[in-house]
Amino acid sequence: MMKKILALLVMTTLMVSCVSKKKYVLLEEDLTETRGELQKTTLEKEALEAKFAKIEKRVEVYNTQINSLQSDNANLTESSNQKMDLLSDNSAVISENMKVNLRETLAKLPPEALEGAKTLKDSMNIAISYKLKKSINENNIDNGGDIDVNIDQTVVMISVADSLLFRSGSYNVSSKAHPLLAKLADVINAEPSIDVMIEGHTDSKGIHTEEIVDNWDLSVKRSTSIVRLLQSKYKVDPARLIPSGRSSYVPLTDNSTYKNRARNRRTNIIIMPNLNKFFALMAEEEVVSIEN
Repeated sequence: MMKKILALLVMTTLMVSCVSKKKYVLLEEDLTETRGELQKTTLEKEALEAKFAKIEKRVEVYNTQINSLQSDNANLTESSNQKMDLLSDNSAVISENMKVNLRETLAKLPPEALEGAKTLKDSMNIAISYKLKKSINENNIDNGGDIDVNIDQTVVMISVADSLLFRSGSYNVSSKAHPLLAKLADVINAEPSIDVMIEGHTDSKGIHTEEIVDNWDLSVKRSTSIVRLLQSKYKVDPARLIPSGRSSYVPLTDNSTYKNRARNRRTNIIIMPNLNKFFALMAEEEVVSIEN
């Protein structure tokens, strides 16, 4: 009996030992895995801290640059003696001296010419238009029935009949037009603050030749021919020239008669103020005045 009891105790002890050893192995594996995860997390944390440190350094550099720019701007503002005035439409800024120059130009105009000016921008358009009208009159551009000059507060429109510029169905500029284009070039070259659009118009009669596809093609080719001539022969800056074709879709009158069709065949020379150039030129005049 005693032998049976001892055998039972030995077996029980062995079973308990086996279970404890299996749990120990599992716990040891869990510990190893946990240590691995901890090491990985530590490395990731260190990498994030390094990235954050770089970001902080970049932010610090940017802040330094911003502060430097703000300081430079403050110094420039403080050293400038020009008081700036914002236009009512928030489109541009000019100095007091530039406004004085503008007022001197406007003072030469009759009071009725300034009735429509509600903002400083309107006044600038009127001033540029005044200078253009003076140049056009001095060059005697409006000197024939084939030319019509209209001036408003923003643009100058010179409408030239195609009978003066081109032969029928052609886009080669007639020699008869050269005196007019020479005078026009003098006006353009004398006024750097303007850009010029050359706009071709046709009547409604269709055209199709080996060289011309349709009226769209003819109107564009005619305007381009004039632009090329102004550039090559009369030395107008090509950056200031804009060729445009309108085909027959903007007529002055209906195309029911020969006379009406002849009226619709025309080239519009549109002289437009360029306010950016206007400001730049006034600023240059101001700098020259200060230096002298």
